[in-house]
Amino acid sequence: MAAAYSLLPSPALIFCVFLFSFSTTLSLLPGLALGSVTRHYKFDIKMHNVTRLCHTKSIVTVNGQFPGPRVIAREGDRLIIKVTNHVSNNISIHWHGIRQLQSGWADGPAYITQCPIQTGQSYVYNFTIIGQRGTLFWHAHISWLRATVYGPLVILPKLGVPFPFPKPHKQVYPLIFGEWFNANTEVIINRSLQTGAAPNISDAYTINGLPGPLYNCSAKDTFKLKVKPGKTYLLRLINAALNDELFFSIANHSVTVVEVDAIYIKPFKTDKLLITPGQTTNILLKTKPFFPNASFYMFARPYATGLGTFDNSTVAGVLEYDQPKPNKIKNLSLFKPTLPAFNDTSFAFNYTTRLRSLANTQYPANVPLNVDKRFFFTVGLGTNPCPKNQVCQGPTNTTKFSATVNNISFILPSTALLQAHFFGQSNGVYTTDFPITPSIKFNYTGFPSNQTVTVMNGTKVVVLPFNASVELVLQDTSILGAESHPLHLHGFNFFVVGQGFGNYDPNKDPKNFNLVDPVERNTVGVLSGGWVALRFRADNPGVWFMHCHFEVHISWGLRMAWIVSDGDLPNQKLPPPPADLPKC
Repeated sequence: MAAAYSLLPSPALIFCVFLFSFSTTLSLLPGLALGSVTRHYKFDIKMHNVTRLCHTKSIVTVNGQFPGPRVIAREGDRLIIKVTNHVSNNISIHWHGIRQLQSGWADGPAYITQCPIQTGQSYVYNFTIIGQRGTLFWHAHISWLRATVYGPLVILPKLGVPFPFPKPHKQVYPLIFGEWFNANTEVIINRSLQTGAAPNISDAYTINGLPGPLYNCSAKDTFKLKVKPGKTYLLRLINAALNDELFFSIANHSVTVVEVDAIYIKPFKTDKLLITPGQTTNILLKTKPFFPNASFYMFARPYATGLGTFDNSTVAGVLEYDQPKPNKIKNLSLFKPTLPAFNDTSFAFNYTTRLRSLANTQYPANVPLNVDKRFFFTVGLGTNPCPKNQVCQGPTNTTKFSATVNNISFILPSTALLQAHFFGQSNGVYTTDFPITPSIKFNYTGFPSNQTVTVMNGTKVVVLPFNASVELVLQDTSILGAESHPLHLHGFNFFVVGQGFGNYDPNKDPKNFNLVDPVERNTVGVLSGGWVALRFRADNPGVWFMHCHFEVHISWGLRMAWIVSDGDLPNQKLPPPPADLPKC
């Protein structure tokens, strides 16, 4: 059940915040603290036995919690989070969506901004939340450990600053979607990489770690949200699933979407929504004015466009209204929502085009109008040849699955890119010749594709001068079938200025770009069989990862990195690394 807590202005809250139960509703009372403060958290990475679907296994967790603890702060606060690794796996934690201005050493992706934290070691993530407020999350950023190592990161507005929408009665912290695997996810991905086959799919989806009554042996493991009639609730949705975009709906209720990826948007009503891995969405739920003599399912199930198999199941939570006393009804009707078909790309397109920035005085949309650097990146699947004297299980028995950006399958280095860049030791670690356009031009979205492209493997980056305005077009390819790809950029938000189906036309399509109020976010779904155009300003010196947020695709190489050079002023330079930066 969701419980209620007050955000009281008590110094003890800095320590008590660890103890809040995971699925909770918080009253919007003044609090957390007066002004910007430093908040300390302690993350102990430890094994913990968890039972789901009548299957018990030992999983990697933070503080023995699944999902992990909530991190709550206000805009302007400093977070100091000490992570200590007590398990045999290496670990790193990414604070997904945090800009990390002048704190790139705290971003978290293993072998990009840091070496992983080894067994028995600790690392302190130290960063300040600058100019951001809303719903984000944190997760492991090495191998597939984020299957169980994830949790919400909620940034409240500065004290006294209201939401740009009607004040809700309560907030729900959070509804976080995940995937449950009965098998060990590290074994799954390691076997896939060895054989070249697609990895096994999940056994269930979860809401706040609970699969719900539609799965075997799971009626008791159901997320239930208690509400009162005639009230407005702010629900913070997070998709932490490994490999699946999700549709979501609440039976017999419409909601108002007010924020995505910790950016306020022009509110709009809908009875269903789409959220990709790596994305967050805040919605206002206005409950019915009177007790409805019923309860209502909340469903989430996948939006899937690729040719491979996927977990075509549904996670269910229940929206329950407080009943008037004393005449409580025991057997209430339970209504089900209707969700789009699993491959409904038209809904995905129409939904995402409704997302628009507020673009007002208080929350402007600072879209770069003039472009200094233009890039055209293809994203999609391909193949690598099978090693000699081995039979593989990719598309053929002589190939392994691969995934690429501009036909480059990115190989993680054995030391952190940021360290190599900062100390001028790039030789043998990375090269700066990542192609700005595909080396081979073809009909990217033709179907069936008759294009065979030899995948290149390497650790290549793009170098950007400080404060350059960047336009990036991401083009899906159909070499092994068209597919939607949720692309996440570390260290920046970007504006989604255009999207469309088919092949991007640089002569025609820019005429339709929205440069007035495009949505601003950190993760975007590249349309299946289509393209998306982004703009951002490279105002954050450091090394920044960009990758598909399907864990299977990032494992296959659909990833790359941007190096943003220092500017001239002191506040435009990356400071030296902290003394406890992990060593490889």
